[in-house]
Amino acid sequence: MSREREAEALDERILATIDAWHRQGRKLDEAEFDDLALAIFAHQLQFNPAYAAYCAGYGLSLAALPTTWREIPPLPARAYKEAAIAAFPIERADLVFESSGTTSGEPSRHYIENRRLYDAALLAGFERALLGDGARLRYFQLVPNPAQRPHSSLGYMMGRVAATYGDGETGWYLDEDRLLIEAFYQDARDACKRGQAICLAATALSLLHLIEAIEERGDSLALPPGSRVMETGGFKGRKRSVTREELYARTVRALGVPAERIVAEYGMSELCSQYYDLPGSQRSIAGATHRVKAAPPWLRTRVLDERERDCAPGTIGALAHIDLANRSSSLAILTEDLGAAVEGGILLLGRESTAPLRGCSLDAEDLRRS
Repeated sequence: MSREREAEALDERILATIDAWHRQGRKLDEAEFDDLALAIFAHQLQFNPAYAAYCAGYGLSLAALPTTWREIPPLPARAYKEAAIAAFPIERADLVFESSGTTSGEPSRHYIENRRLYDAALLAGFERALLGDGARLRYFQLVPNPAQRPHSSLGYMMGRVAATYGDGETGWYLDEDRLLIEAFYQDARDACKRGQAICLAATALSLLHLIEAIEERGDSLALPPGSRVMETGGFKGRKRSVTREELYARTVRALGVPAERIVAEYGMSELCSQYYDLPGSQRSIAGATHRVKAAPPWLRTRVLDERERDCAPGTIGALAHIDLANRSSSLAILTEDLGAAVEGGILLLGRESTAPLRGCSLDAEDLRRS
């Protein structure tokens, strides 16, 4: 079978898996996940030279395949800065996403052959996490504008969400490094006047800047009932930071959105799928309380110790994600994030102390208000 036909056949299997969960809530059992993950892995060994070379260091090849998805070597995310991690000719990429940047200034690049997979994964996850009530919302975006940053995965994601589920009046309130507070106020007051519920999508840092701007005015908004906030990305070691609890409490006061309507999303430019807060979940670990983050059934996570062995549930380690929607790149990614596995999902605890600063919040690090 040619590479193209094999890729198309795998994509159809992955799309069917996504659709079955999106429409009917169908999950994958261990055997089903193993079967699809190992088929994708074999495809990547054959057609992704950079990843195949990495896996050879683990003694894996088409002649010596793993027997379970837990034996698939997770590729360090930083490899996306150093090589083209693709199981297809990159000039045929349907999408190219770049990380928000690092202290070295060199972004990683994620080449995606088929945007249908990315779109299906992001829309299914978002709808089930934030639109369980079927609401048709007005989207207020404090994330990178795709018109200015076409390679931002977050900007692309929220553009697709708004186009699919929005009311046609999407607003973008970041102009490069400027927070467009006056435009936000004008549109927010219009939505309030019309009783149109909104979804505010923001990085943690851009949300903080918005809240500070409202507080400095001695003001607050009472967004219409049904409004909600999707917060994506922590502060990742930046100078400007508050605890998530403080940020959410101030958001409730400034926007009038109930705390249960504030949902954190966790994703990476190197992944096609996302985690979201599990409603009503709270777990304590290392002296702090965190919400549990849940994944769709085609995304699973291992928590690894320094020797890349699986940690016991509730034990802190490095997160390695296995995303079946990453068919055209590397399905297993070793992150620089720390977390723990718990019932229902994972706890996200931050980054390793030696990890370079990066992530969506960097886009808002030096916001200027206008």
